[in-house]
Amino acid sequence: MSERSVASLIIEQLEKAGVEHCYGVVGDTLNYITDEMSRSSIQWVHVRHEEVAGFAAGAEALIADRLTACAGSCGPGGLHFINGLFESHRNRAPVILLASQISSELLGNDFPQEVDFRSVYQSCSVFCEQILTADQAPAVIRRACQAALNQRGVAVVIVPVDISKAKTQALTQSIWRPQPQLLANPDELQTIAALLNKGKRIAFYAGAGCEGAHDALVALAEKLQAPIVNTSRGKDFIEYDNPYSVGMTGIFGSEAGFEAIKQCDVLLLLGADFAWSQFYPQKATIIQIDQDATHLGRRHPIAFGAVGHVSDTLTALIPLVETRQDDHFLRQIMKVHDKSVERRHKEERRATGHPIHPQYLVSLLNRHAEKDALFTADGGSAMVWLLRHIDSLGTRRTLASLLHGTMANAMPQAIGLQVAFPQRQVIALCGDGGLSMLLGDLFTLVQEELPVKLVVINNGSLNFVELEQKIEGLLDHYTKLKNDNFAKVAGAIGLYSQKVIEAQTLEEAVQRFLAHPGPALLDVHTHPNELVMPPEVSLSQVADTALYAAKAVFHGRLSDVTSLIGSEISQKLGK
Repeated sequence: MSERSVASLIIEQLEKAGVEHCYGVVGDTLNYITDEMSRSSIQWVHVRHEEVAGFAAGAEALIADRLTACAGSCGPGGLHFINGLFESHRNRAPVILLASQISSELLGNDFPQEVDFRSVYQSCSVFCEQILTADQAPAVIRRACQAALNQRGVAVVIVPVDISKAKTQALTQSIWRPQPQLLANPDELQTIAALLNKGKRIAFYAGAGCEGAHDALVALAEKLQAPIVNTSRGKDFIEYDNPYSVGMTGIFGSEAGFEAIKQCDVLLLLGADFAWSQFYPQKATIIQIDQDATHLGRRHPIAFGAVGHVSDTLTALIPLVETRQDDHFLRQIMKVHDKSVERRHKEERRATGHPIHPQYLVSLLNRHAEKDALFTADGGSAMVWLLRHIDSLGTRRTLASLLHGTMANAMPQAIGLQVAFPQRQVIALCGDGGLSMLLGDLFTLVQEELPVKLVVINNGSLNFVELEQKIEGLLDHYTKLKNDNFAKVAGAIGLYSQKVIEAQTLEEAVQRFLAHPGPALLDVHTHPNELVMPPEVSLSQVADTALYAAKAVFHGRLSDVTSLIGSEISQKLGK
């Protein structure tokens, strides 16, 4: 039996696990691995910052639903992945990090660039181990691949450089990814059906766990005449072709979603683990179905919980529930929903003036983007406009940092999606603060010839932070950004770019931007005081916003108050 290097074995094992791309930055301790990768089917994607690699790999892994790799050199190179991999892990994306390390005999002696990667990455991974000997390598890499795929998360394999070039006669092994049926047992299904049959005002709250369950969900809603509220992460799987959909709840949600959950007497919680307990009903009977038993009752007390995949469980549940004739509650919520849709369309029609209303901008993207476009959005107001004004259509996908809540994710995740889906249109809604954090990877778009479309929502501020300060009655401090012309920067790097400041010219600019065959950036100067309104405004928010206005006047910032008075918040608070 012939010998070969551990690096060769690692690459072959990744190929067997279905890895198609590896994102990273090369370095000395990684050289044996990248040398072997250059002769494999795995494509190396050369980014400029390892954090971008972590985001990009996670986006590909999540949306393409396959194991995706990233790799970096020892010390700082390996550390730079941390935020991108926290995002990927919390999204349950199957990612494997090859964290190359200094030579084994140097470890534990505070050698330059020595970092204990195991202690760093254990909190954001399902698997984190160092390969200690050459013959141990196949077992470690196989376990890492299976953990990432089957436990849904990040796996970290630490590879000292002396191990990567060491020889072994060990063989790679098959990677198993079983797809079991998982549903509540017959007694649990009967209990759930009995609770639903007693309800008078039934609502569903559906999350990302409803992927693949759209038809069963609609069929059950039809039988029970129940409105369906979705979480932000459940948007893509629930909203389309769904006459019972009434939108989201929570601070980003609509009045219809908020009222459906507030007024229901039975709430069926499906594949959702919504974190904010104040948006759950206080008196309703809550039934929860989730594939993870540890999630049952985790966020709010429930009356009954069962474990199962939503699709399998609903299919078994539908024959057990009684067909409901009374649709009074559904019609009541749908009237509220219709008003929410009218309000959305009114916001989207504000097509004049300067600065530009972001709702109008995003509505144009929604109208002119391809029917199967992939959208990403930075944390903050950009992700709110994405969730509210982009229609998923059942063919599009949307991706934002909804669990980790990071900045700067949109452009890196768009890189991963464009690499994974080269024939599809990829559009990133970037905040001006978010994009500037990882601006260097604009070069990646040019170098890798990725036709990603970057839209900068340029409001000259850390906008969502500023809103939080104002709503809490505080003066907005340290949120202003001076970045007048991203278009010039992008143009100098080699992207097609345009700066837009007038709404009257925006639609033509959006169409030209989307039609460009290569990477492009549209720098759109939007209204800095266009506020994200929650579905219900509390008296404390009214008082705190008034306090902000008083403080602003006292500190000589009357123009800020005037701008706020002209905004949507003053209209809603004045009701």
